[in-house]
Amino acid sequence: MSAGRRLGRVWRRRGPLRTRLALSVTSAVALVAVGVCAAAYLVVRSALYEQLDLSLTQSARLAAQRNPGSAPGVLAGECRFLAAPACAEVVPADPADDPRPPGQLPVAPAARKVAQGTKAPYYTNITVAGHPARMLTTDYAKGRALQVALRADTVRDGIEEAARWLALTAAAGVLLAALLGYWVSRTGLAPVARLTATAERIAATRDARHRIELPPPGREDEITRLATSFNTMLDELERSVTAQRRLVADASHELRTPLTALRTNAELLARADRLTPEQRDRASTALGRQLREVTGLVGDLIELARDEEPRPLVEQVRLGALVEHCAQAARTHWPAVPFHVRVPAEPVVVPGVPARLSRLLGNLLDNAAKFSPAGLPVEVELTAGAPGRGPQLTVRDHGPGISPQDLPYVFDRFYRAGTARALPGSGLGLAMARQIARAHAADLTAEPAPGGGALFRLAF
Repeated sequence: MSAGRRLGRVWRRRGPLRTRLALSVTSAVALVAVGVCAAAYLVVRSALYEQLDLSLTQSARLAAQRNPGSAPGVLAGECRFLAAPACAEVVPADPADDPRPPGQLPVAPAARKVAQGTKAPYYTNITVAGHPARMLTTDYAKGRALQVALRADTVRDGIEEAARWLALTAAAGVLLAALLGYWVSRTGLAPVARLTATAERIAATRDARHRIELPPPGREDEITRLATSFNTMLDELERSVTAQRRLVADASHELRTPLTALRTNAELLARADRLTPEQRDRASTALGRQLREVTGLVGDLIELARDEEPRPLVEQVRLGALVEHCAQAARTHWPAVPFHVRVPAEPVVVPGVPARLSRLLGNLLDNAAKFSPAGLPVEVELTAGAPGRGPQLTVRDHGPGISPQDLPYVFDRFYRAGTARALPGSGLGLAMARQIARAHAADLTAEPAPGGGALFRLAF
């Protein structure tokens, strides 16, 4: 028995969901159908016997009125015939007073007690001359009881007929429940089947462009919400895969040129004995510069591959001091460009990772200085923000600005405007700055500055 229960539990856990749902619905509907049919059978049986008992009561009353105070023995009727009236017999309390010969109706000890007055009248099912009958035993006179019986063939046949029809109805109900359970499981789990098929197709083809078909508006349910969430997840997966492929393609394209130059200079230095000292110095300098460029590019790619900032490194950062520090570093790196910094007197504090925020500000300042003509300033301003809004940092240069054609793409990886192709850099600085900004719940935007130049706005 325990092994059977274990197998049942294993099947419930591992059986197909559609089969389990169909069987559950079938069992529930079948149980209701069988229960209703069983209740109907009991009601019909009770009603038929109630009618027969009422006839027996009327027959006993008539027999007592026609034969008041009769001696023990047969009063009337011939129970062997179906159409005959009820047969009646008087039963004495003492078996010694039984008539000779005895009547057709069986006399039970309970009938003696009714004759003695110690038991209430009762009904019982008996067999008379091989036929079913129903008998009433009731009080008659002092020391005597009256037994009245009627053939119960019609009642028995009616009960059997009702049982057959109710059994057929229950069987039809079970069959209908099975069909209904199959339909419910097939219809209710159709979105799940589509979801499973889509997931299997994606796993087989590795193509995240597939989507689950959704029902028309107004027919949403839990399964539809699950399918919608799955489609949303596929959208995110497709964007992630597309971004990954684009990053790999762009990175391979950007790395090809410096790696080729590195290989050329390395091969050139391998033949140093054929070069003049000036040629060796130029090749060595170029090799070192290209190594730094490749190292910086690889470092930028690693930074861009990070989706979010490490939580343990987040702390309260004083933006004013960080801006001053980054501006001082930029002055050292770009001595020909003046940096004008304005920060509020009161401290401005935001949660973040100082090193990452420093990298963000450094990229913005380097980008502004790269496009600023010598002698024209880069203007950096930090404001505390209005009530209900966070602090805001702006970086403005006085360079050629951003053309309307380039403005939508300035934060894309490896994107470089036509005016910037001759300048140093890999096209990853602004993309990395926006990623760091988003990781700090900030919004980084670019726009043309009034009077010329570009304006970058960082709003926390």
